[in-house]
Amino acid sequence: MPGECTPQLRETIENTIRFLAVDAVNAANSGHPGAPMGLAAAAFELFDNHLRFDPSDPDWPLRDRFVLSGGHASMLLYGMLHLYGYALSLDEIRAFRQWGAQTPGHPEFGLTPGVETTTGPLGQGFAHAVGMALAARMARSRFQGVASPDQAAPGEHFVYGMMGDGDMMEGITSEAASLAGHLGLGNMIFIYDANEITIDGGTELSFGEDIPARFVAQGWHVQGAIDGQAVSELGDALEAARAETDRPSLIVLRTVIGRGSPAVAGTNKAHGSPLGAEEAARAKQAAGWPEEPNFWVPDEVRGYFEGRISDKKVSRAAIEAQHQAWREANPENAEAWDAARDRKLPGNLGERLAEGFAGVDDATRKHSAAVLARLHEIVPTMVGGSADLAGSAAPPILKEHGIVGPGAGPDTDPFAGRNIHFGVREHAMGAVVNGMALDGTFIPYCGTFLIFSDYMRPSIRLAALMKLRTLFVFTHDSFYVGEDGPTHQPIEQLDSLRAVPGLTIFRPADGVETAMAYAWALQHAQGPVLFALTRQGLKALSRPTDFELEDVWKGAYRVRESGKGADVVLVASGSEVSLACEAADVLAAGGVEARVVSIPSLELFFAQPEAEQLALVPDDGTPVVAIEAGRGESYRRLVGRRGLIIGMTRFGESAPAGRLAEEFGFTPKAVATRVGEYLAGS
Repeated sequence: MPGECTPQLRETIENTIRFLAVDAVNAANSGHPGAPMGLAAAAFELFDNHLRFDPSDPDWPLRDRFVLSGGHASMLLYGMLHLYGYALSLDEIRAFRQWGAQTPGHPEFGLTPGVETTTGPLGQGFAHAVGMALAARMARSRFQGVASPDQAAPGEHFVYGMMGDGDMMEGITSEAASLAGHLGLGNMIFIYDANEITIDGGTELSFGEDIPARFVAQGWHVQGAIDGQAVSELGDALEAARAETDRPSLIVLRTVIGRGSPAVAGTNKAHGSPLGAEEAARAKQAAGWPEEPNFWVPDEVRGYFEGRISDKKVSRAAIEAQHQAWREANPENAEAWDAARDRKLPGNLGERLAEGFAGVDDATRKHSAAVLARLHEIVPTMVGGSADLAGSAAPPILKEHGIVGPGAGPDTDPFAGRNIHFGVREHAMGAVVNGMALDGTFIPYCGTFLIFSDYMRPSIRLAALMKLRTLFVFTHDSFYVGEDGPTHQPIEQLDSLRAVPGLTIFRPADGVETAMAYAWALQHAQGPVLFALTRQGLKALSRPTDFELEDVWKGAYRVRESGKGADVVLVASGSEVSLACEAADVLAAGGVEARVVSIPSLELFFAQPEAEQLALVPDDGTPVVAIEAGRGESYRRLVGRRGLIIGMTRFGESAPAGRLAEEFGFTPKAVATRVGEYLAGS
């Protein structure tokens, strides 16, 4: 009967999972069959008896999450999703790694139903899962109210995952595990596939750590090692992990990569290459599996999963009834949770955030801190912090809103606050806030110095790939960092970040632009937003009388205009806008009229209709000069091949910011001289 899994049927199901992977990788002539073959038994046990989900509603908020951190093993996940009735057909399995298929080489969030996060870069999936678990704990703390044991409040789900030796070697894993252990994320349970094989060979070549000891030292509950086929022991370990509510759990599983393949099982040859037709045939023969047809799912397996799909839906209905009881007992909390999930925001958010900033001189990092403080009052689901740089306003700790973690104090709920101390863990920080964004309850942000965005590039890139609404708040955005020297002065970072598809960057010039940048990020962004903010103080811009706040959302607008027409157009962002205005005054004294265009976001500007772009920055022969206290090559599209970019072609130096500006030619007089020389030679 459906729902009863005999040992013989279990073996058949496990072989179904294995050979779906083998056949898909062979058909694609690329992929990774080894891990799915080794983990088939464990994955089936986890999905069948422990994971809470409804395949007809992959976004059900009360579901458990499953993260396959080793995304190269994607066919393991695709096979499970197909068998459990997600909208992933057998034709999609056959089209593994092909154009337009829902089964890409590594799992992609938003493409395949049931995929919780994009994985592939090793360690990233694990670190994103830490963010998911943290968001769940914070949601439970925020919204649970007076829930009784028979009521299902938000945030009570678990975050499960699988990871391998490659994940363990990546530094981001250690950072994220350290943070998870420190925070006591007892809702996070990961299975470590310790098959001791890497692409180059056995782990003895490069990896000899005592991983269980490492995780114990980081505050984890560790079990194992368990044989990969000992599913009853794995089931007991998963139950024990759920009972351990104050520590995240790691279950060490000893599997055989490529299990069932006579020639390559247990070797690195099983990792990243198809078995091939002959070896696949031998593996099927050894398992008593028919060689044809490929992609075979036996009728008894289909029947079993039909029953289990029904069981999962019945379980979901019972949980929904408990959730409704929670709603009735906590109507205000339920309304607040719904508002958080629906991202309800006031329509006049920009006006409220920008109020009072006109005419105020200050560093944009300090403007950002003030805007964040306002946002926390208007949008209670704003949460975030920095990598040990709160004192530099990157971003700051808002003391009235509490700390997340043990630092909150002995008699305080550790997940009730909004300020997160990520510690000096930039790699993990980016992934953790992405995981929080994936949860869908909070609006997360994180920050550090712009130079350290290099540590976070994989997470920023994944945020853009997944279209996550993550906010990256970076300060100290140019050589004006000053005395800390070239190691801390970003020169090429802005250009390289502007090259990331789907990432919107704001480099505001004053408080008004900063406020409106945040408003756009919350109201209109369909992906991650990055803020590049100054360390040094800036003069507030004087704007034309026809300026409107939402001009900032067009990405560019006129700041200074001559009534006689422009001899040259100066374009800049951030701290260089006021410099451009001062240089324009110097030029005007010499009879050269300059238009100054502030470009807080090149991405938004280039998204405007061409006519609007040309109205600001013409392509009619009028010279265009770009000014940026960094490399500045992002402006090449505006100034032309032979146009002038006043930027940095070298790394910085250690000296006070004012001296650097003089030496590098970023004074009004020096800029005006460069522009004059350029015009004379044009």
